[in-house]
Amino acid sequence: MNKVWEYNDGGRAEAGFKGNARDCVVRSIAIATGLSYQKVYDDLKSANVEYAETKRGRVAKSLQKSSTPRNGVYKQVYRPYLESLGFKFVSTMGIGTGCKVHLSSEELPKGKIIARVSKHLCAVIDGVIQDTYDCSRNGTRCVYGYFVKVS
Repeated sequence: MNKVWEYNDGGRAEAGFKGNARDCVVRSIAIATGLSYQKVYDDLKSANVEYAETKRGRVAKSLQKSSTPRNGVYKQVYRPYLESLGFKFVSTMGIGTGCKVHLSSEELPKGKIIARVSKHLCAVIDGVIQDTYDCSRNGTRCVYGYFVKVS
């Protein structure tokens, strides 16, 4: 039987972070890029602050209260960050099309990707989910799209 999931905190414990956090964005980026958890955390914290200072709207207002990536990162912040690292987003779902791709090794491309699912990001390496828990819902969780490194 193929392995579906492997525990991977992206270097969070090694960086000295303790307790539970909603830090899937930091973890998945650290895993997929090979950058340290601390570097990704610091970069996203800076990006959150910059977004809060230069933009308007609900997201900016929320980030003015707390800029820590520990409690999640908005896609308006992490998407440009991933693009700056050479990743592009590949959509697997359109409005009204229904779910076409699930979080399953048979339906995802080989290599390192960051899958975007409902309220979560996870790194997937050669079809194996790299996360702190098995977020696949037994292979039924819908993938909205994924980030892949452009060569």
